[in-house]
Amino acid sequence: MKKENEFDYNYLCSMGNLTLAWRNARKGKSKRKDVIKFEKDLIKNLLDLHYELKNTTYKPKPLVTFVLRDPKTRVISKSYFRDRIVHHAIILAIAYKFEKGFIYESCANQKGKGALFAVQRFRVFSRKFTNNFTSPAFCLKADIKHYFQEVNHKILMDIIHRKIEDNDILNLISKVNANFGTQRERER
Repeated sequence: MKKENEFDYNYLCSMGNLTLAWRNARKGKSKRKDVIKFEKDLIKNLLDLHYELKNTTYKPKPLVTFVLRDPKTRVISKSYFRDRIVHHAIILAIAYKFEKGFIYESCANQKGKGALFAVQRFRVFSRKFTNNFTSPAFCLKADIKHYFQEVNHKILMDIIHRKIEDNDILNLISKVNANFGTQRERER
């Protein structure tokens, strides 16, 4: 039985959700060529996505991989803009199931919790652990090498499956994850 506030696959691929997902995906990127190209025929492109999602024929395009040096060298794999819209549509449909389980200080991709929030929380903790700056304290900055490339997708899908019951949403998430897995295999 569906809970009152539970979204389903029909919501995920609705034009309202896709329109909101498009707006979220384009934030800060409206001058990029791929975004401009998509928006030249916006209604048709959103309707095409809607049709593909509705009929479960959607397939993500292969990721584009490039090297970024800022200052450390990183290999970046990026999705096409249309696929990023689908990613945002998925997030809009399922995020509420996961957000309530996050620790309060979790900032990455959280509404209202950007860099300013992180700095404010750091100040709170720095005061707390130094007794108002009267005792020394240490802060560890760490980075897990290749974290996203090494995530076990079967374990990830098992975790997602515990919270999401809609098989169409699970299949769509699997397609997105498989696209990343395919890219990972090409890079090896």
